[in-house]
Amino acid sequence: MPAVSREPVAVAAQVPFPGEAPGSAWAAAMLAAMMFLAPALGVPHELMLQDTLKSIVVSFCALFAALLLFLHVRARSEPLRWHGVVWLPLLLLAYALGSMAWSHTYLAGVEAVRWFVFALLAWVALNTLSRERLSWLAWGIHAGAAVASLWAALQFWFGFDLFPQGPNPASTFVNRNFFAEFVVCTLPFSWLLLARTRRGAVAAGLALSTGLVIAAILMTGTRGALLALWLQLLVLLPLVAWRCRRQLAWTGWPRTWRIVVPALLVATVVGLGFIPSSNPRILEEARGASGLERGIGRTQSIGPGDPSLGVRMVMWRATATAIQARPFAGLGAGAWENEIPLYQAAGSQLETDYYVHNEFLQLVAEFGLVGWLFLVLLLGYLLLAAWRSWAGGPGTVGDAERPGRAVLLCSLLALLIVSCIGFPWRMAATGALFAICVGALAASDARLGWRGGLLARPLRWSPAIAKGAMVATLACLGLALFITQRAAESEHKLVMAAKIALSISASGAADHPRHDAAQEEMLQLVREGVAINPHYRKITPMVADELAKWGDWANATWIWESVLQSRPNVAALITNAARGRSAMGRPDLALAHLERARRIQPQAPAVRSLEVVLLARSGDEAKALALARRSVEEGITDFDLLNAMVVLAWRSGDIPLALRALDQRMNEYPESRPRGQVQLGTIYANELNEPAKALQAFRAGLALARSADEQADLLRQVPLAYRDRLRQEF
Repeated sequence: MPAVSREPVAVAAQVPFPGEAPGSAWAAAMLAAMMFLAPALGVPHELMLQDTLKSIVVSFCALFAALLLFLHVRARSEPLRWHGVVWLPLLLLAYALGSMAWSHTYLAGVEAVRWFVFALLAWVALNTLSRERLSWLAWGIHAGAAVASLWAALQFWFGFDLFPQGPNPASTFVNRNFFAEFVVCTLPFSWLLLARTRRGAVAAGLALSTGLVIAAILMTGTRGALLALWLQLLVLLPLVAWRCRRQLAWTGWPRTWRIVVPALLVATVVGLGFIPSSNPRILEEARGASGLERGIGRTQSIGPGDPSLGVRMVMWRATATAIQARPFAGLGAGAWENEIPLYQAAGSQLETDYYVHNEFLQLVAEFGLVGWLFLVLLLGYLLLAAWRSWAGGPGTVGDAERPGRAVLLCSLLALLIVSCIGFPWRMAATGALFAICVGALAASDARLGWRGGLLARPLRWSPAIAKGAMVATLACLGLALFITQRAAESEHKLVMAAKIALSISASGAADHPRHDAAQEEMLQLVREGVAINPHYRKITPMVADELAKWGDWANATWIWESVLQSRPNVAALITNAARGRSAMGRPDLALAHLERARRIQPQAPAVRSLEVVLLARSGDEAKALALARRSVEEGITDFDLLNAMVVLAWRSGDIPLALRALDQRMNEYPESRPRGQVQLGTIYANELNEPAKALQAFRAGLALARSADEQADLLRQVPLAYRDRLRQEF
């Protein structure tokens, strides 16, 4: 690393360094407002994903903050600031743009936009966040975390459902892990405000609101966030409070304050933590009915035997294989979800998730050597910043800077911890906090006059450059408006289509004429949504899966194949498309899909069951049954294979085998029990001549029906000799 001055005060005095841009207070205020709005706001319906809204807030606030800065410096000829750390996101941006030519173009483009916004936020923070304005930012971050924590607490206690979400309590983040990973990184800013205040009422309010944030983290039970929480509360923040005691107001508090404020904070955490949940979704998890019970219990459960860690290990091993296969060039920016099926363990057929749940592994896997360079330089810079922040002596310029730098570094350390088992960089609010912390730390370097290859330096500026920057920013705003409108429209149409599909399936009678209009609307929404964005991998296949359940193979297949054009390596999607082609009377296309799936995952259950189904449909039922029997013995099964085995064994007269396959199917796929019991009754009635057992099975199947329509459909499948009697009973 290039040499840097060990006497920052002298260097700063000898060579004037650009300060924060005059009049840039509005840009700094915009950054603070962004950090409040992004976590505090949520979507009150399912027609837009929560992080889509947060991405919109972050992107527009970043661009408006840049525009405000450029407006204030439009007549300036003196330099602005630059810092070597801003090159790091620009390095990833350049790689992402380059990988669009040889990897997944759309996913690489998304990554390019993400790192552009990151670099812009870091640079605006570098030029606007003075030591005084850091308090503005801290207030915005703390207020956003407190409001988000209030939503989470209401969800935990009462099932507050204003914001649709997955695992509760997720606040406005759709998933509780995303929420917890964000708010745990905000705690150092809350601590800074508390330690600096000289007003008793403000100290009490901050103690109460910070206690709420801590209690909300405990309510989530997110292990990565809990690790970061305990490290901050028990080690880092007490250490910083001692090291920065001369620069913080808390050392001058009256003795009463020193007792009451910490007691109020602890009492808030304990008091809120003891309130039991009445949310059924929380209680059915059996992980603790109160925040304290949940937080402490989940902390104690951290260990190598944790099931969720086991799932992550599967992803990490596949990613390590991908890194070994592509160590230099990487998979391409954002291309992990597209390429990882090629590197999964034998027999895998679905992506475990869309992200690795380890930001460092994913960065190296996608960006190759460029990812390694980013991580080495970033971690090297942060270690240097931490050492210099701690080592400065009393009376130096560093004393005034030390509390702010310590808070930024604590927040970044918490982020690095949760990044080991999550993907917080990809969440809009958390990624924005990451960028601003880096930019604010760089601004502190600039104030201290610390220069070097990866440190601060002047950036040439002129009215002409300012004019060009404003024009470019306005162009980016126009592009952002267009992308936002198209993304929101596509997401709205696809989510609406999925909701319609699920509601029709829930009726139990998808083929009823009353659903014709809804099905047509659903298909039209899918066509329009796919036309706008053919790369929406997360929602589009849900519609096709429901269509297949109804027997509408033509529409299901074109949807699956549209997704395969963007994600060509997902074995389950390929086999679904093959089944659709086979059902439509195109065995040639079905076999082509089968061969494609075999090249990716020959031992995947979906691939094996597809082979069984295609053999049976081609007339070679004996070979199909033998392959199904061998697959069950090898433990390679899925619903379709077991279902085919039931039918093939039944047709061949091997009733014991049919009964075993039927029993296994019903045990492994409980949703098939109603139909399975009716099939079991039919076997007892027709093949085994045991009417009593047949009647018992029919009754069980009809009793398990989830709706009147499903019950009527099952009753039609019952042999005539039993139907009238059962109709009277049901």
